[in-house]
Amino acid sequence: MDAEPQTAVGGGRERAGPGGIGSIGRRAGVKAGLARAALADPQWDRSARASDGRLFHPIPAVLATRPKITSIAVLPLKNLSGDSSQEYFADGMTEAVIGRLSMIRALRVVSRTSVMQFKDMRISAPEIAKALHVDALVEGSVMREGNRVRVHAQLIRGASDEHIWSDEYDRELGDALALESDVAQAIAIKVEATITGQERARLLAARHVAPEVYESYLKGAFALDKSNGRAGIEQSIGYFEEAIRRDPTFAPAYLGLAGAYGDLGSIFVGGPPNETRPKVISAARKALELDPELAEAHAMLAGIYQERWQWKDAEAEYKRALELKPNDVAAHQGFAHWLLCQGRVEEALEWSQRARDLDPLEVRGAQIGWILFQAHRYDEAIRELRGVVTVYPDYADAHWTLGFALIGNGQSEQAIPELEKTVSMMHRSPGSIELLATAYARAGRREEAIRLINELKERRQKGYVPAGAFINPYLALRDYDEAFVWFERAYQEQSNILQFLKVHPFFDPVRDDPRFASLLHRVGLDQSH
Repeated sequence: MDAEPQTAVGGGRERAGPGGIGSIGRRAGVKAGLARAALADPQWDRSARASDGRLFHPIPAVLATRPKITSIAVLPLKNLSGDSSQEYFADGMTEAVIGRLSMIRALRVVSRTSVMQFKDMRISAPEIAKALHVDALVEGSVMREGNRVRVHAQLIRGASDEHIWSDEYDRELGDALALESDVAQAIAIKVEATITGQERARLLAARHVAPEVYESYLKGAFALDKSNGRAGIEQSIGYFEEAIRRDPTFAPAYLGLAGAYGDLGSIFVGGPPNETRPKVISAARKALELDPELAEAHAMLAGIYQERWQWKDAEAEYKRALELKPNDVAAHQGFAHWLLCQGRVEEALEWSQRARDLDPLEVRGAQIGWILFQAHRYDEAIRELRGVVTVYPDYADAHWTLGFALIGNGQSEQAIPELEKTVSMMHRSPGSIELLATAYARAGRREEAIRLINELKERRQKGYVPAGAFINPYLALRDYDEAFVWFERAYQEQSNILQFLKVHPFFDPVRDDPRFASLLHRVGLDQSH
């Protein structure tokens, strides 16, 4: 029996630097449906029926003179259940509607991570629309009473605060996916979005899911989103596995599981890639077995293929993800990094900017700063990243990436205070210690650099520390033979940092070394893709 499509929404949080380019985790996947359905009219401008039989009518001709809506943001649905523990449910419903609308290429849909920053904030619709650069907003609420769910939604024109449409939906919890589909359909009709037949089929896809399965899944997605370390990620894994035990055919639960294992394998958490990557691949492939059109699973596989230097496979998976979900931020960011690894810097910047357009508040410039650093455009990178840390002083990734740019620009002494702060913010993760050691070495503070290298070596005897964490400090100390010892160990581990062999400025001193040329060939970056 052929697998039918399911619909997942959500994105992955892409780290800015080498520790997590393929770490497509947090908020990895939500919502699913198993049935195909499509409306017959290719322009979708005639009356259409929702899955509960209600009739949607076309837009009156008088409205045609108003500015066309080409961009939209779905604001966090308010939890009216009277129970704060149900926040995970309201957030999950918000993400589900965003995910369905994100499948429409002709409509720019702002990512969940940007809109969630307006949760519980009393700001006017025009102000929010201006901040997110959108034509329209969707506001609403969710009320859950036992196994029934009621959603109220309204569409508002951003510039004028004009209410265009509102409706209310009441369903059993097991039909929540159909409810989400109905809301998204109604919005798409009201904004008169041009939708292809394939997009329409994916938008309408829905299935019944047992309430306890859906709850476990949403709790897992919520825990992963809120996690700041191993404990939260492992909690999310428990919820996803519980959903899978209850319903082994629910594809989004496998997708969430893959995202959680992806996060565990990042340099910021410290899980061994040789343990976590196979789990990511297994879970993502299972999700695709159940639903071949799950865009997030394709993007997740792309990230892992990239980490394993399967460049053509990664490119194909990124392109498939973008075809299925043109508004997916994680796929945009991942493809930008794939382009960067190939040395196609200008294209990488273009794709990173597109990601920022889709997620203007969450894609805060750290990724763009990282690409500019890799392009040896240090002054531009520093300006970009200083702007980010001024607005977001607690954004550890931006401080860390700023450290790279300052070191590259010959400002290692200025990088040291930034990186000392980062080490604390990142709880002395291997990646943060590595870069501080590199700054010390470049600044001539050799003893301090060696002290940090020795700390990493001691930790490596007790647990996993990536071999790649030793490369930059030894290069900065100009101990090139020792650096190549760690290059080889990093090759055996398939460390994330080796994705950037072709472009990383810190590797410039050894580019003419035959050992480096051999490494470049073995990683598959001595040819164009």
